Amino acid sequence: MSNLNGVLLIDKPKEFTSFDVIAVVRRLTGQKKLGHTGTLDPNATGVLPVLLGTATKTQDLILNHDKSYTAEFQLGKTTDTLDIWGTVTGECESSVTEEQLRRVIPEFTGEIEQIPPMYSAVQKNGQRLYDLARQGIEVERERRKVTVYSLSLANFDEKTQTGTLEISCSKGTYVRTIIDDIGKVLGVGAVMTALCRTSACGFSLDECITLDELKSICENGNVEEKLRSVESLFMSLGYLAVSPAQAKRFANGGALSADRTYLAKSGYENGQLFRMKTHDGDFLGIGIADKPNNLIKIYFQNCRR
Repeated sequence: MSNLNGVLLIDKPKEFTSFDVIAVVRRLTGQKKLGHTGTLDPNATGVLPVLLGTATKTQDLILNHDKSYTAEFQLGKTTDTLDIWGTVTGECESSVTEEQLRRVIPEFTGEIEQIPPMYSAVQKNGQRLYDLARQGIEVERERRKVTVYSLSLANFDEKTQTGTLEISCSKGTYVRTIIDDIGKVLGVGAVMTALCRTSACGFSLDECITLDELKSICENGNVEEKLRSVESLFMSLGYLAVSPAQAKRFANGGALSADRTYLAKSGYENGQLFRMKTHDGDFLGIGIADKPNNLIKIYFQNCRR
C-alpha cells in the first residue's frame, strides 16, 4: 500500500487503548508514521482520529480540541478511579429524584474548576498520576479551569438511580470528575459506568468506522476512500488562495508578501492563521500572519512540491 497522508476516523472499541488502535491501523495499512489526536481510556469508546503520514506533524497544531461525550452514571457509589471499574470506596442508599438532579447540573456548566483524578495521565513532578495511584500514593493536585459548553440529562431512572449525561466540553475536561462532583453535591456519591466520545476535532461518531470495517476496506484496497485530508483538521480557518509562483515559494519554505495576496484588500490580524491553497484547491499548509513585517510565514507545511 502506498504512503497515506490524512486522517482515519476510528470508532474505538472497548478494552482497547488508543495505542492498541494505532497498532491495529499500522498493521492493516502498512503505514509507519501514525499518531492520534487525544487518548481515550480503555473502557471508553467512540471518536478517535488517527493521523497518518504528514498529518502526524499536526498533532500539536490542531486548533479544535473541543469534544462531546455520552456518559452513563450510577448514584450511591464511589470508587478510587471515579468509574465503575475501580475499587469501591463507598456505597449508600440513594433516593435522588430527577428534579433534584436537574437542579444540580447547571452548577457544572460554563467555566468550572476540576481536580484531576489520581487515575489520570496528568504528570506531577515528572510522574504520571496513575503510576503513583497504583503504588497507593495520593498527592495533592492543582485545580484546573475547563469549560463545559453544555451539560444535559438525557435520562434518569429513579428506581435504579442510573442515568445518562450529554456533555460538550473543552480539552482537559474529565467527565468522570464531573460525575463524581455531582455525586458529592447530592451527598450520595456517583461513578461513571460508560463513556462514548461522540465528537472530537470537529469530527462526529457517525463519520467513524470500526476496526473490523477498516480491515475489510484494506483487504479491498480502497482505504483512500475513508481517508480524510490533512486540511480537514483545519476547516475552522479561512483560506488564502495563492498564485503558482507563491505556492512554489511557500512549498520551498519561503514567506510570502501579504501585499501580494487578497489580504492587501481585506485586512488581517497579526498572528492570524490561514489555510494556504493553490487556485486549483491544493492544500499547501497553514500560514501565519506577521503583520509588522507584512509577511505570511509558514506555520505548518503540508508537503513539499
